Amino acid sequence: MRAARYRRRAVGVVSALVLAVCGPLAASSAAQAQSPARAQPLSQVPTGTVATPAAAKGKHSVVTWGASADRQGAGPADRSYRLIVRTSVGGTNMRIRLSNVFGDHPVTFARAYAGLQKQGAELVPGSNHALSFGGAASVTVPAGETVLSDPLPGKLAAQSNLVISLYVTGAQGPTTGHGMAMQTNYATAGNHAAEEGAANWTDPMGSWYWLDAVDVETSTAVSSVVTLGDSITDGWASTTDENRRWPDYLSRRLQAASGSTVKGVANEGISGNKVLADGAGEAALNRLQRDVLSQPGVSTVFLFEGVNDIKAHSGVTVDDMIAGYQQIIDRAHAAGKCVVGATVMPFKGWYEYDAASEAVRQGVNDWIRNSGALDAVTDFDKITRSPYDPQLILPFFDGGDHLHPNDKGMQAMADAVDLGRLASCRPLSQPAANG
Repeated sequence: MRAARYRRRAVGVVSALVLAVCGPLAASSAAQAQSPARAQPLSQVPTGTVATPAAAKGKHSVVTWGASADRQGAGPADRSYRLIVRTSVGGTNMRIRLSNVFGDHPVTFARAYAGLQKQGAELVPGSNHALSFGGAASVTVPAGETVLSDPLPGKLAAQSNLVISLYVTGAQGPTTGHGMAMQTNYATAGNHAAEEGAANWTDPMGSWYWLDAVDVETSTAVSSVVTLGDSITDGWASTTDENRRWPDYLSRRLQAASGSTVKGVANEGISGNKVLADGAGEAALNRLQRDVLSQPGVSTVFLFEGVNDIKAHSGVTVDDMIAGYQQIIDRAHAAGKCVVGATVMPFKGWYEYDAASEAVRQGVNDWIRNSGALDAVTDFDKITRSPYDPQLILPFFDGGDHLHPNDKGMQAMADAVDLGRLASCRPLSQPAANG
């Protein structure tokens, strides 16, 4: 698992100069308000927590956005990237996490800015503010490591289109990023990170690079859920730039739910990903710590993955899948997280479908529903299957390939999640204080 490679690189506290200069990010009708949080060495605090002075005042850091890192192609050495992400939970003192875990050379982030989207690559006037790293305007991240920014003072609203602009130098070899963003981002040659206009941002792109998480500071009563999955969670077949992945719909439901303290959603899906084997991204078992358990303020892991293992015809059995799921559950429970599992959806009509893979899917779903190993279960199979052929996704929900749901299917999946169970969920190994 290359534990040494994923050691989190510590950064310092924001400088007094930055605190004095960077005011709150003003919200517009299109974007709302924003800001960043307090850097803390991940290696020196318990997994999934951030021990800061704010904790004594009833505050902690909570992940508001995430995207699983993977190995990408070589990147130009002198280029700016404008990355647009959708926040879930709101708060103050925002931080970003930049990752070079799949690089084989150091990479320098010469400038980094955080602003709010107006439209396309254009920012809300006055919203773009410089980020710092240990009080410095730039940071060099060694191969295999990550870095947290210093906190940016001010408020960041829930459901904001946050724009992170990076000027990157010294990039060589493979880059680290998320290939299928389902979001139009932008790039350009040279340093244009501080600009709020769109004129120089002439290269649209469909991936996120180096940015893999954003967190905010909020009440210790508030937490986030991380969705661990594959292309369905990643949003394949949903509408680009509209945030219609099922975790996006879930995020909007959680924001509207007055009784829920679970407000954040981090989407850690990778298209083509498997539970047991590396390929399209590292296997869920191998990326669990980095993508899920290392995120701050997470109360629940939502496990929805397995169709790629099952349909690959690699000889994977029901028992193999159960063993993989159980490892994820045990590790999440050991970290104090609740685990909600979802059944594997039908895929009859997909080119890899056959009776043998269907039998494995049915066996896996029976275990998910009835084993009692999970803290809660959401039955995505039941919600999305056709009443006339339960091995087939309902045509109304079919994105066109008989595997991936469309926007309506994504919304139906999110609507099927029991928010009450999500808010009250406790690890089976962690009974209630009052019995």
